[in-house]
Amino acid sequence: MNFLAPQELIDELGIYLLQYDRAGYGESDPNPKRSLKSEALDIQELADQLQLGPQFYVIGVSMGSYATWSCLKYLPHRLAGLALIAPVINYRWPSFPKSLIREDYRRKLVQWSMWLANHWPRLLHWWVTQKWLPSTAVIEKNPAFFNKSDVDILKTIPGFPMLTKDSLREQVVFDTLHHDWRVAFGKWEFDPMKLSNPFPHNTSSFHIWHGYEDKVVPSELQRFVSGKLPWIHYHEVPDGGHLIIYYRGLCEAILRALLLGQENLAYSSKSPLFES
Repeated sequence: MNFLAPQELIDELGIYLLQYDRAGYGESDPNPKRSLKSEALDIQELADQLQLGPQFYVIGVSMGSYATWSCLKYLPHRLAGLALIAPVINYRWPSFPKSLIREDYRRKLVQWSMWLANHWPRLLHWWVTQKWLPSTAVIEKNPAFFNKSDVDILKTIPGFPMLTKDSLREQVVFDTLHHDWRVAFGKWEFDPMKLSNPFPHNTSSFHIWHGYEDKVVPSELQRFVSGKLPWIHYHEVPDGGHLIIYYRGLCEAILRALLLGQENLAYSSKSPLFES
């Protein structure tokens, strides 16, 4: 998923955006030993090699959000600010009460997939490439995963090319997704909901943006995370699904909130609905 900020806004703010390929994606070399910490160290090394300075902003989207949480844990002194957009959650985070996640069908799907990924990766590889499984084109229209706004967005973007059966048949593609999945949804060395505020003097801020109708990551869980970390600014898109990064005007709202502290009332998080 790309962060689509208008060029006029980039010029107005006097910033530039650096979007990089995490290990195994695009032109970056795979890292079969990837970990939460290695993701943060990759970002730090990239920033140092490009001489970005002592501090920088980090924006994480969907699956890439776990690398952002890792920066908060391992690189808090390097952060000028953070934003998470439709971030994934890990059902193994200790602070989640069992009553909140016990009946979530997504949790059971993740558990089953993790068991295969850990014990039978070859079986998992075989299974995800079978012709009788729904294609990505079918999945992208499935209301179990995407709301109406998402489905409309998917008609205008390439979708998820790495998840096609042809792509998954390539061992390097499957291995990258396999290792990424295990880090994101495996056991973490820390609980994000126990982290300290990296900006105690309000020198900058941490924001989470999420869709109320997100069917990949329930908004109820995202609200709970934000409730445990009251220093996070939580913004909810009323009719938003998982693909809110593509919604018109949202990237601009994210940058203005992160860099200028300008709140867009359309995504206000002050409703009692957001209390944990």
